[in-house]
Amino acid sequence: MDLLFDLFLFLTAMLVCLVRDYGLYWALSLGLVLFSVAGLRRGCSLREIAKMAWSKMPKTMIVLRILFLIGILTGLWRSCGTIAFFICCGVRAISPPLFVLLAFLLTALLSYALGTSFGVASTAGVVLMALARSGGVDPLIAAGAVLSGTYFGDRSAPTSSCASLVAALTDTELYRNVRQMHRTALLPYALCLGFYTFLSLRHPLVAADETLLGALNAQFGMSLWTLLPAAVMLVLPLLRVPIWIAMTASGAAAFAVSVLVQGAGVWETLRVCVLGYAPEGALAGVLTGGGLISMLTVFVMLPLASMMGGVLEGIGALDGAQEKLAALSGKLGLLPTTSLLSLLCSMVLCNQTIVLIMLQQMMGRVYRDAGRSNEEFAMDIANSGVMIAGLVPWCIACAVPLQMLEVSAKALIYALLMYAIPICYLLTKQWYYPKGERT
Repeated sequence: MDLLFDLFLFLTAMLVCLVRDYGLYWALSLGLVLFSVAGLRRGCSLREIAKMAWSKMPKTMIVLRILFLIGILTGLWRSCGTIAFFICCGVRAISPPLFVLLAFLLTALLSYALGTSFGVASTAGVVLMALARSGGVDPLIAAGAVLSGTYFGDRSAPTSSCASLVAALTDTELYRNVRQMHRTALLPYALCLGFYTFLSLRHPLVAADETLLGALNAQFGMSLWTLLPAAVMLVLPLLRVPIWIAMTASGAAAFAVSVLVQGAGVWETLRVCVLGYAPEGALAGVLTGGGLISMLTVFVMLPLASMMGGVLEGIGALDGAQEKLAALSGKLGLLPTTSLLSLLCSMVLCNQTIVLIMLQQMMGRVYRDAGRSNEEFAMDIANSGVMIAGLVPWCIACAVPLQMLEVSAKALIYALLMYAIPICYLLTKQWYYPKGERT
């Protein structure tokens, strides 16, 4: 009963942080303290609780290293002109009758290269929304295409912190997961191409305000050198180079391009690595961001969520819930149970990272007891929890991009990829895992 009260306090703290716009790390800190005290009440020593909290940290450190590099890359790719080049070339290549389709494809390409939904929504997404509004395209439709494109890479890019976290939590190999993510999403990809082609023809771009594109061209030298960081990031993983080495090499290339091609100072570029890129004028609202500081909240939240999960598991707090989930899985199947738990956690915890950690904590043993592979577990998480978190309007994974694009949650109706992946995977999973449960 005491543990239920602690859980109630923790969830109340989460709600207060969301309503009052406080950092969720305050609620996570409270949860870590509450559940540690619960461990003391159960007879555990402080040393034992510390070991429980640290038990999940080795996996977390792997993800934190990737997040560290992502923070640097998101700043340097802005300052060296890589993102600006993609935006300018992509927008110029957009045919007015196919604007919605190409908006999806452009943001999908950028998100796969950059590995972040927020980074793409706040750059290419903002530009595309400005073009849509000035060109007579329904903003909700344009935003839906952009959201689908941004989550294409957020889910399945080798550079994505989300993909790295799933691999670390499930003890699976990142590149193998990425290949399987694409295989399990071939049908949703095809549906998106058809859907956005149809919407493009029904809602063509009439006219476009190219003020932002002119500002981008004035700010950056648009030579092919600006593509070097992206080329490094795309090619090295194909050569089986470890992702952290590929990201380091891409960052080094971006640093060199910023200094040697764009004319930025060395100290100025080092500042971008830490504090992010901050242009002036018309580009301030489009390219500002990135740097280590942009990942600061996640740097704090991820270890706290990991330590809290370790304590909960160590004191046996999840045992009862795992038994109930195992029973529910026996009736519904593992994937439907994981999907329902994803929805519940997304609605209550409102953070994609915490949702993924909780899925591993709650369902990991259920999958092992059922004799399922880590690879299957990883795919079930990637095709349920990752996408479902982006469909809950008050969840950070959804609320932040919607705010960046300045549209309401009605745009989710047109974000086909977001719900096509969970639904199609639910219906076709037996093709990929024929020995698994048939959903």
